[in-house]
Amino acid sequence: MSNSSSGSASSTPRSSLSSLLRERMELAIEIGRRQNTNRLRYYRPYARQTAFHEAGATFRERLFMAGNQLGKTLAGAAEAAMHLTGDYPHWWAGRRFDRPITMIGGSESHELTRDGVQRLLVGRPMSEEDWGTGYITKSAISGWTRRSSASGALDSVTVRHASGGTSTLLLKAYEQGRAKWQANTVDYVWFDEEPPEDVYFEGITRTNATGGSVAVTFTPLKGMSSVVSRYLLEPSDDRTVVTMTIDDAEHYTG
Repeated sequence: MSNSSSGSASSTPRSSLSSLLRERMELAIEIGRRQNTNRLRYYRPYARQTAFHEAGATFRERLFMAGNQLGKTLAGAAEAAMHLTGDYPHWWAGRRFDRPITMIGGSESHELTRDGVQRLLVGRPMSEEDWGTGYITKSAISGWTRRSSASGALDSVTVRHASGGTSTLLLKAYEQGRAKWQANTVDYVWFDEEPPEDVYFEGITRTNATGGSVAVTFTPLKGMSSVVSRYLLEPSDDRTVVTMTIDDAEHYTG
């Protein structure tokens, strides 16, 4: 008798358990959807990422040098999205643009630009339904043009800015060569991975008229290249380097 009585008192109806599990699953799905479609709102930088952002208020040229998978490209994408949209979080202490801007973002090839800069800013490249799952929300994306030379790659994206008007993101590749970086005067350049010297200096030149900024995020794989030595061996009030090791990446530390 005691066993029967104890079992009936402590048991929970299967229907209640099923309902509870379903509610929790639906809640988890909704949280994931919100985070996936408004990534910028949920961006919480680590200390070294914050140092990189804050340096933008003082230095025109910044290098964020870190190992693979530590968060350097995510930091670059989050900041790029803030400048394009004018949507800065309350804790932001870096440079601000109070008007729409023109930005160049690029990497070594059109495919790498598509899979890195474009994916993190706009969303997964192969389906327009996924656009708005990057750091730029779907509601902020007002238009785009496609690139014919790489499947799923975009050539440009227009982005609604909080002040009114639209910013323009131009997507380029180092493999195009310096000449293809000449045509535009821009406010901000984001190099994701180390650019050749001539492309890097062309990027700086594009910002001269606007007093714009240059941000570089890469893992140093080419040794003491001319771009790296510019930051490490040629001190200037206009540029700085922020480094990040695995010890600074909180998702790797216990």
